[in-house]
Amino acid sequence: MDEPRRPSRAPWALALAVVATVAIVVAGAVYVFHSVRSLPVDVVEGGRQALRDLREVAAAFRTGTVDTTFRGYATEVTGTSRLQFAELRQQESFERRESEAVLWGALALPDVVVEARAPVTYTYFLDLDKEWRFRLEGRDVLVVVPPVEWNRPAVDVSALRFEVREGSVLRDEQLVLDRLRGELTPLLDRRARQHVPLVREAGRRKVEVFVETWLVQRFADGEGYRARVVFADEPAAATPRPPALQSPTG
Repeated sequence: MDEPRRPSRAPWALALAVVATVAIVVAGAVYVFHSVRSLPVDVVEGGRQALRDLREVAAAFRTGTVDTTFRGYATEVTGTSRLQFAELRQQESFERRESEAVLWGALALPDVVVEARAPVTYTYFLDLDKEWRFRLEGRDVLVVVPPVEWNRPAVDVSALRFEVREGSVLRDEQLVLDRLRGELTPLLDRRARQHVPLVREAGRRKVEVFVETWLVQRFADGEGYRARVVFADEPAAATPRPPALQSPTG
């Protein structure tokens, strides 16, 4: 005789599994729905922020705040209103020759030639209180800076030497030496001016790096711009200003 069949519990387990699966699917759908709803807002806001960042430099040029913010930054970094960019050490030599005649010019005395030699240090700078002009040209920032200036040349007096190159017992050699000593200051200033071409290019690149560093630190999109420096006494500085600045983002 067959034993009676026990009721199967499989239908209940299957029903519970179906209910759990449906719950998981519904919860996932709700999560995805909310995520999809918030995604466009986040993307749009992120895009707007990125767009704002990409326009910071251009906006600063349009509002005319570039020169004032740069001057403040440069003064803070250097601690003075001067941007020193080059130092040149040279062994300098200055010569003075004097001629003289007596008997109403009828008798010429021997010439006296004296020389001064010394190591000299020249320091060159740009004045931040003078006009700095900035112009945005695509991704280039054209900077027209003031002419190069220099501090009073520093003479190493411990190594300063005077020498009589040509002398005569008929002449007062010490008087000629004293005259050369009295002329050293204007002679050194003239020599500092003559050395400007030696330091101009090195100074140009140093100022370009300085401006590019300021752009990166001051503006979120500053890293994408490059500085191009022109000195005010160069012909390129006379390039006419364009009628309006255009945003590099179009």
